[in-house]
Amino acid sequence: MSGRRIGILGLGRSGRAAARLALAQGDPVFASDASDSAELRDAADQIRALGAESEVGGHSMDKLASCDLLVISPGIPPDAPVLVDARVAAVPRISELEFAYQHLDAPVIGVTGTNGKSTTTALAAHLLQAAEYDAPAAGNIGLALSEVALREDPPDWVVVEASSFQLADIDTFAPRIGVVTNLAPDHLDRYDSVESYYADKAKLFRNATPSCVWVLNGEDEAVRRLPGDAPGQRRWFRTDRPLDEGELGGFVDAGRLVVREKEGDETLVETGELRILGRHNQANALAAALAALAAGADSPAVRSGLRTFGGLEHRLETVIEHAGVLWINDSKATNIGSTRVALRSMTRPTVLLLGGKHKGEPYTHLLPELTQHARRVVAYGAAADTIVADLAPHIGVDRVEGPFEAVVSQAGALAQAGDAVLLSPACSSFDMFRNYEERGRQFKELVRRRAAESHG
Repeated sequence: MSGRRIGILGLGRSGRAAARLALAQGDPVFASDASDSAELRDAADQIRALGAESEVGGHSMDKLASCDLLVISPGIPPDAPVLVDARVAAVPRISELEFAYQHLDAPVIGVTGTNGKSTTTALAAHLLQAAEYDAPAAGNIGLALSEVALREDPPDWVVVEASSFQLADIDTFAPRIGVVTNLAPDHLDRYDSVESYYADKAKLFRNATPSCVWVLNGEDEAVRRLPGDAPGQRRWFRTDRPLDEGELGGFVDAGRLVVREKEGDETLVETGELRILGRHNQANALAAALAALAAGADSPAVRSGLRTFGGLEHRLETVIEHAGVLWINDSKATNIGSTRVALRSMTRPTVLLLGGKHKGEPYTHLLPELTQHARRVVAYGAAADTIVADLAPHIGVDRVEGPFEAVVSQAGALAQAGDAVLLSPACSSFDMFRNYEERGRQFKELVRRRAAESHG
C-alpha cells in the first residue's frame, strides 16, 4: 500500500490525524484546506514539518487530481466545488474514518444515529474501561480514529461514533458491534431528503457478517427497518415497555434497567442511580450496556460504570444555579430532535435559547414540547427570522440581534426564580462560532461572569 499519493481535504482534527497516519505508512501527502486562519496555518506548518505538502486558503486542483486517493474530512459536503471539479471528481475518495480503519488493528463498536451518539459512545467506552479493557472512544466524538490507528500498541476495542457524513464514504469499515440510537430528520441542509440521510446511516451494515451484534432502538420504526436483512444478531433496547417475546436486549421495568439474554432477565441498576438525566439517557445507557456486554464486559463492571458515568460537556450540562435560575448548556443539540429531547427533560419553566445556522426542519415541530415546558423562546443568529416566523404565532418569542452576550443577557432578563435557562439551539453553530463546543464554552463563560458580577 505504501507509495500512494494521498490527498487530504480539510486540516481540522481528523484531517491532521489522517495526514500523520499516511506519512507514518510511507505515503506522500498533499493536504489542502480552502479556509484560512491562524489555527489552520499552524496545522499546515506542522504537517509540512513531517514531510507533507500542505496549503490553506484554496485548493490546487491539479495537485489534488494527481493524487491516488483523497481522504475527505466530514465537514466537506459532497457538492463542495472542489469535489465536483471534473479533475478531482475522478480521484477515488474515502472518509477519514475509512482510511483509519484500513490501518487499525483492533475490533470496533460503531455507534450511529441522529441523537445520543456521543453519550452512548462515551458511556460504552467507560463501561469497557470499568471492565479493565483498553477501549478509547473515537470518531466524531473528538479523538480522530486515525489517532488510534497511529498507536504502537493497539487497544482491546475502539468505540467509534460515526456520523452520516463519515459513513457516506466508507468501503471496508466493518464494526463487530453496531449501535443505532434513533433516527430523525437532520442535516437537510446537506441531504436532499430524509431517505438519503438514512441511507448513509444504513452503511453501518454494509459489511455485516453473521458474527456481528447489532444493538438497535426497538421503539423507533425507522431504526427497526434500517438494517434490512443484514446478517448478525439483533439486540433491542426500549424504555416504553418490556421487550417482545423472543427478543433479546434491554428495557426499563419498574424503575430498573434490565437486560435479557437467553438465560433470562438481569437487573443492572435502578434508573435513579444513573447520573445522566432523562428517559433518553436511560435508552443511551441500555444501548451502551448491551454493546459493552456483547464485547465481553461482565455485569458487575457494567453496573459500576453505569453508576459512575457523569455525562458529557455540552449535553444537558448544568452550568450554575444563581438567583433561583438553573442555567443548562446543551450546545450539542444541533437539530430539532435533540432539542425536543432536552425540553422533555426539563422539570422547571424554561427560557429556551434557539438559533444558529438553520438546518432545514421547521421549528413548529417543537411546539408540543414548547407548549408544555417553555416560558419563552429567545431567537438569535442566522435562523432567527425563520424561528420567529414559525413560532411567534404560537408562543412568546424574543428576537435578539447582536453578539451572543446580548442573547444570554436577554435570557437572564426573562428568567424568573424557579426557572431554567436552556441553551439547546436546534441549529448548527457555524454562523457565529467555529463549532458547538465553542458556543457552549462561551455560554458557560458568560453565565458565570453574569453570576460573579451580580455578587459584586
